[in-house]
Amino acid sequence: MRAAFLASLILLGCSTPKTSPSPTTPPADASDAAAAVPASDAAAAVAASAVATVTAAAPPIPEPSFDELLAILFADKASSAPILAACPALLAGEARIRCLYDERYRGDARAASIAHELWVKWRIVAGVEVAHTMDGGYRGMIRLEPAVPVGADRKHLEWVASAMADFDVFFAELAAYRAGPGDGGSPASGAKAYRFRPITLRFMRSIGARTPAAYAHDWTVAYNFMGTLNISADAVRETMFHEIFHLNDAAHGDWSPKALGRIFDGVVRRCGVAIPCLSPYSPNDTLVRGGTYYSFQPGNGVGEYAAELALRYYREQRAALRRLPEVKPFKCGPPENGRAWALMRDELFGGVDAVPACP
Repeated sequence: MRAAFLASLILLGCSTPKTSPSPTTPPADASDAAAAVPASDAAAAVAASAVATVTAAAPPIPEPSFDELLAILFADKASSAPILAACPALLAGEARIRCLYDERYRGDARAASIAHELWVKWRIVAGVEVAHTMDGGYRGMIRLEPAVPVGADRKHLEWVASAMADFDVFFAELAAYRAGPGDGGSPASGAKAYRFRPITLRFMRSIGARTPAAYAHDWTVAYNFMGTLNISADAVRETMFHEIFHLNDAAHGDWSPKALGRIFDGVVRRCGVAIPCLSPYSPNDTLVRGGTYYSFQPGNGVGEYAAELALRYYREQRAALRRLPEVKPFKCGPPENGRAWALMRDELFGGVDAVPACP
């Protein structure tokens, strides 16, 4: 688990990172591509069908056009002419798209296959970020450069692909549990589906800094090869879940400030930044170097508390559904925890809770 090996750190992610200048973009380890994705189209279809039962069915999501794929994959290129010459229009449909991936990941056929499989299975586009300088707030100005996950950096693509495969199984497990004898939750009226795919991935490298690990906006997760958190398959899986929550938070009308703001503000008034006081209220153990719990670090706000709460939900449900070692139930702590847990469970996760009720 991430908290077990991170005693002090970081910028985990920002739902709306500030940049200067603004980007001008168009909108356990996986050992091979097969290990990073479901075993068959049939398994993926079953998972997708089951996921839809956890929350309300989502409307169809338009697929990116060829030009949009080109722009995401080659966001670092001033001209697309050489790519279009290599992948001409006479290559029809998926053959032309596969050509784009072969060009983007040229020199690493395995990386190209994993990235293309993300597209084929889940319409996840694994491209690159646009070079820009990010205003990291208390972390300072951070220069970010596009980076392609090939060679020694391919592991990051493998870890992300493995995370997406795990989420596919996880949401199918939630759906199956929901369809069983019941869990005591109650989906919010008109709840939107929790979307974890398709998304856009933009890989990058920070210059002279180890933050951010990732950030999220507009159904896009930007991922930093240099991020302090991104050191293992498990750590990346949890970082991705945190960031994908930010995307859903925004899609639910910036839900967290309205739903959790009073709870969060009350804890901050009571504890300030005092770690011993905040300890019972923090969903996870991650600390900011020289600061306090990441969940309550000044400048992060309730959105980061909510993302860490979503990650805690994922950890606990995953452990309960798969009979892994138990995670101490967050909801069984102070009353504020139980209220926040129930609000998130019902709004974001269809009321599903496989963790037994508190004594």
